Amino acid sequence: MAFVSAFSVAASKQSSFSGCSVSTKTVAPTARWTMQKSQAIPFLDRPKMLDGSMPGDVGFDPFGFSEGISLIWLREAEIKHARICMLAVLGFIVQEFYTFPFYSAAPKAPVAAHEYFVNFGSLGQILLFTSAFEAIVGFPAVVQSVNGGSRKPGEFGFDPLKLCKTDAQFKKYS
Repeated sequence: MAFVSAFSVAASKQSSFSGCSVSTKTVAPTARWTMQKSQAIPFLDRPKMLDGSMPGDVGFDPFGFSEGISLIWLREAEIKHARICMLAVLGFIVQEFYTFPFYSAAPKAPVAAHEYFVNFGSLGQILLFTSAFEAIVGFPAVVQSVNGGSRKPGEFGFDPLKLCKTDAQFKKYS
């Protein structure tokens, strides 16, 4: 406590440690900010392509992908990866409760089952089929969208259960 009291007394007196006087005169700014700040990351500028016109757009692009890659391509990739992740989580959970009869020798634990199916060749087959599907259906659809087609990202017209019977329902859920 004595140190704090002595320091405050010493600081209030003029000495060589007190520094120089600073002018308090205000100066008019010479330049204004031309870029808006991102809502997602306030200390970064908002990317030019992310203007808030798309749903969920708050200017999150810290690596600047939207500057060099089409936003349609990026939206398609995001939707595709989200769908793959949802299927992966579902498969991870379901395999513990149900196994096809022809895989009766497969282990129930997820990590052990992964190793079993890698060695068995099943995951290689899944990779082959999904890659072929992407090359035949996915890539041409994305190229069509990027080149000005009317297709929205992630929209393949795939509705086998006929959940969207009217255009209003389709618009609501798409």
